[in-house]
Formats: sequence, structure tokens, C-alpha cells
Amino acid sequence: MEDQRGYDREEIFSKKVKAGKRTYFFDVKSTRANDYYLTITESKRKMNGDTFTYEKHKIFLYKEDFFKFAEALNEAVEYVKHDLLPDVDFEQFEKEDENEEINSDLKWE
Repeated sequence: MEDQRGYDREEIFSKKVKAGKRTYFFDVKSTRANDYYLTITESKRKMNGDTFTYEKHKIFLYKEDFFKFAEALNEAVEYVKHDLLPDVDFEQFEKEDENEEINSDLKWE
């Protein structure tokens, strides 16, 4: 990646999470001052006539907010799992994801 001055910037870290029609990207990037931040991008595929387009939404998360963000996300997820949907077996979704990864790996072999 190039910054505004034309210097190449290496990709530091990227994690892709497929979720149905959506894909989430967690990317670690650096500032010019060699500080780091996280971008979380939601990409949703949409049909536009006979071609696909992608609608994207991005959140920039800076180091001073990492802990608060992760804590609030975990608290919200736990609230939904335990208070709103206590009868849902959330482990089934983990197993589905594991099976998708295995099947995806087998396709490339």
C-alpha cells in the first residue's frame, strides 16, 4: 500500500471473516508516525442488474479505545446469548464455521 507521499507500506495484519452475504475484514494499519490502528470493514455483496457490487462500511479503531471496544462487544454478545437467546445453541455456529473452513481447504488440495 502507498501513502500520500508514494512510499510503499507493508500490510501488517489482516483477518477475513465470511458471514453469509457479508464479509468482515479486520486490518491492522500503521500511521506515518509508526503508531497502529485497526480498521473493521463490513462488505456486503449486492446484485446490481447482472453484476455484483459491494457496499462497504468501515470503522477505525485506535489503540486507546481497543480495551473499551472489546469489553463492550463482549458484554453485548454475552447479553444476547444469555439474556435474550438462552435457548440457542451457539456452539452449532462454531461447528458450521469449522466445517466450512475444512471444506474450503479441501477444495484447494
